Amino acid sequence: MDIIEILKVIFLGIVEGITEWLPISSTGHMILVDEFIKLDVSESFWKMFLVVIQLGAVLAVVVLDFEKLWPFHKNDPSRESNWKFISKDEKVAGIQKFTDKYVDMNKIILWMKILVSCIPAIIIGLPFNDWIEDHFNNYIVVAMMLIVYGVLFIVIENRNKTRVPTRKRLSDITFMDALFIGIFQLLALIPGTSRSGATIIGGILLGTSRKLAAEYTFFLAIPVMFGASLLKIVKFGLSFTAVELITLLLGMAVAFVVSILAIKFLMGYIKKHDFKVFGWYRIVLGVLVLGYFLFLAK
Repeated sequence: MDIIEILKVIFLGIVEGITEWLPISSTGHMILVDEFIKLDVSESFWKMFLVVIQLGAVLAVVVLDFEKLWPFHKNDPSRESNWKFISKDEKVAGIQKFTDKYVDMNKIILWMKILVSCIPAIIIGLPFNDWIEDHFNNYIVVAMMLIVYGVLFIVIENRNKTRVPTRKRLSDITFMDALFIGIFQLLALIPGTSRSGATIIGGILLGTSRKLAAEYTFFLAIPVMFGASLLKIVKFGLSFTAVELITLLLGMAVAFVVSILAIKFLMGYIKKHDFKVFGWYRIVLGVLVLGYFLFLAK
């Protein structure tokens, strides 16, 4: 593996780490970058790499928010009980006391909501994923989706300029809200849409704060990307060459490091700003991409 290919992988990892969390479409950017900087790999490896590199980005969420997500803990008598009252039934009361010692039920419920958000992707996304990849992974679709959802971000933010969020904490999200956000996540099956962008829009329409919409989107990425990555690896097979394995691991490692910085930036940025700047970025990029491929590319 020569230095040029290594630099290409590092660049792709940087692009993935930044665009996975900003609502500007990581897959769309990776497809566009591939038009100019092609890795010297097989088509089947590239399709797998395009998905699995996102796993490196998702691991950044696991590291940054481990305390918010890990539902098990050591016995701490001072910890507040999970239950409003202890059942008079001895068996039920025993289970309640056991969970009080070792489990945070609020986090268990959060994971249940996240899994509910995954249902639409499992039912609809899995059967059509290959067909969508074959028909929509091109610059025209990416450019159009960049523009369309850029406009949506601006329209929604303008409409909600004076709104007061009705959901500010993770516990405020109901199971029906989780399903609604999961349905919005389906929109991201089309390259250029942005998984984070689609779910953030869904959250904002529900009445969540920008911070909560972004945070829930980050958490939802964990099972989605772990599942998608596993399926891609199984489909590709485990017979990696040494170069392919280095390419994949290097891309994931770079995406992981850059993602930590990108997540911290976004969470700090949205405390004082809305998402319109990302909408304008998407529109400008989409227009430039269309202009380039329609008039300049040979």
